[in-house]
Amino acid sequence: MEDRARIVGLYRYAVKGLSPEPLAEARLEAGGTFPWDRAFAIENGKHDFDPENPKHFPKIKFLMLMRDERLAKLKTRFDDATTTLHIAEDGKEKLAANLMSEEGRKALEDFMSSYMEKELRGTPRLVHAPGFSHSDAPAKLVSLINMASLRALEEKIGAHVHPLRFRGNVYLEGLTPFEDHDWVGKRFRLGDVELEGVHRIERCTATNVDPGTGARDMEIPKTLLQNWNNADLGLYAVVKTPGTIRPGDHIILD
Repeated sequence: MEDRARIVGLYRYAVKGLSPEPLAEARLEAGGTFPWDRAFAIENGKHDFDPENPKHFPKIKFLMLMRDERLAKLKTRFDDATTTLHIAEDGKEKLAANLMSEEGRKALEDFMSSYMEKELRGTPRLVHAPGFSHSDAPAKLVSLINMASLRALEEKIGAHVHPLRFRGNVYLEGLTPFEDHDWVGKRFRLGDVELEGVHRIERCTATNVDPGTGARDMEIPKTLLQNWNNADLGLYAVVKTPGTIRPGDHIILD
């Protein structure tokens, strides 16, 4: 395992539903997520997320790729030091907003009011609570994608499947297809960080959307179900010990 399996990519999504951001490294804390991963979300409709008493909501409450594929055309970058989100479209920056300021939040909401006008069920509202993650999973987890599973899927589809369709945090190379699905309940290490597999990730129709073009051009959950009798690809894991992971770090099963 140590010689053949390694991390080949790290990504986070500062705003739920918006584009991935590649990372050179990620500092993980026990029981935590990637820094700023899904730290923000945009309510589409009823405003009932309470930052003082945050709780998990189904993703249908927010602007999200499963239903709002136009979001994939926006390319975003989040600056940790200034808490500023940069949004570009067709290579041109459309917005730079400090999401921790009232002015910046309003700027993003105004942008989405215009850009997503046809998809909105009400006034969009950016929500955030310190330490809370708007992940699809109600617990604080890290998502892993096995590149060998992706290639097995490509063989069935007969076309290239962009890895970022799966919106994972950690991309792994050197495993056998779906090997990570056997890690549920098992401890393993990414570099010097220990994790434990929690459950496999059931894929939704968001994976049908090309992350580069926003086109809904594949039937990924259906293909998984037809060929493997489930729609799972990837693994959620909980961080057990703190540390920093980087591309190139090896994977070691305990």
